[in-house]
Amino acid sequence: MKKLIFILTLVVTFSCSSDLTDMNIDTKNATTVPGETLFSNAQKNLVDYMVSTNVNVNIYKMFAQYWTETTYTDEANYDVQNRAIPRNTWNRLYRDVLKDLDESSKIITEEGDGGLPTVKANKLAIIEIMKIYTFKVLVDTFGNIPYSEALDPDNVNPVYDDAAGIYSDLLARLNTAISGLSAGSGSFDGADLIYNGSVSNWIKFGNAIKLEFGVMMNDASTTASGAAGTFTSIADNANFQYLDATPNTNPIWVDLVQSGRSDFVIANTLVDKMVALNDPRITAYMAENLGPGVFVGGPYADNNSFSAYTHVSDKVEAPTFPGTIFSYSQTELLKAEAVKKGLLSGSAQTFYNNGVTASIETWTGDASLATSYLANDAPYDDANWQNSIGTQAWLALYNRGFEAWTTWRRLNYPTLNTAVISGLPVPTRLTYPVSEQTLNGANYTAAAAAIGGDDLNTKLFWDN
Repeated sequence: MKKLIFILTLVVTFSCSSDLTDMNIDTKNATTVPGETLFSNAQKNLVDYMVSTNVNVNIYKMFAQYWTETTYTDEANYDVQNRAIPRNTWNRLYRDVLKDLDESSKIITEEGDGGLPTVKANKLAIIEIMKIYTFKVLVDTFGNIPYSEALDPDNVNPVYDDAAGIYSDLLARLNTAISGLSAGSGSFDGADLIYNGSVSNWIKFGNAIKLEFGVMMNDASTTASGAAGTFTSIADNANFQYLDATPNTNPIWVDLVQSGRSDFVIANTLVDKMVALNDPRITAYMAENLGPGVFVGGPYADNNSFSAYTHVSDKVEAPTFPGTIFSYSQTELLKAEAVKKGLLSGSAQTFYNNGVTASIETWTGDASLATSYLANDAPYDDANWQNSIGTQAWLALYNRGFEAWTTWRRLNYPTLNTAVISGLPVPTRLTYPVSEQTLNGANYTAAAAAIGGDDLNTKLFWDN
């Protein structure tokens, strides 16, 4: 009888409920995500990827020969498939960055503007700039990629678009996005983890990307218009400020300090160059673990002893060390390159000096150290400008292996070493993920043929 009364009570209770679907709602976990949250998440995922040194994800510090390995040497010898690095790169950028940005854009588009249409427009334009930057990274990594049919979950076999055509379309989208930004209005505020919602800084960032597009495409009008509106000081650098508590710490701290790993030493490629130039940034880049003023680089891609060679600096390993995705130093050196390519008017030497000085100020806090360095150790050589600009861009881009590798591919300086064990030269692209060969075979095969072969040393369309 007691059981019968209990059952009848439950029946009456549920029959009186107006909506039984309420019982399926998880009150402890969100069922919808604000567009601003997805935007923040995409920013962190992007910067984490770009600065990471996790060998399963990002090995560009080795492609640029800043660091080399100790315990394992496969990645320094350009074995990219053993840890599925192409697949992990593909997934991180498409799934964790672009898809979050795409969903953020859709959610914000569907929302009302709350009487602030320019704020909404600014948010959408900033998302668009972030998407353009990320697609550019993918193109500069692989060449032809899924683009026009990308990000559609119902299309599991997207076609690959021509890399040069993607560049042209991205540039058109970038111009539209920049023109859609209103510096007099707000945007994401604190949800923007790079510029804290500063629209004027996003305009400068957009123009920095445009400047790089112009230099890589040899497009004078694009170069000039980007140069006119980009960064004017190191205060404009696109920095992601990490925190001192997990999970928001510098990925390098996570990879090297928190994990207790001793997998990397500074490569002889970098040590030898900085020592020869008496470079004032050396103690910011490297530790003095071998003694004051003593720096010895491990032979690139050899079996190296962690205790015998120079380590990464405490500065770079700090949990709060920021991740940078574009800098004033970078834009000034791009301008110097643009002048020598006939894309921009001005003095290549002045832009070169500005870029080197900005890098030294960023890393040491003392711009005056650049005076002697530029006069005596690294003066601009107009007769061999590719070497001057390429080497100083490589030095300035330390900790930003992808950008350094891209600059090296474009200018062919500085001279990098052949991998000791494999004997292989530095790759000029990543191969496509094996999963694409398996799951999107026809489109993969067409793309590989179109770029001249799915090989680590196939050159991209701008690499000439």
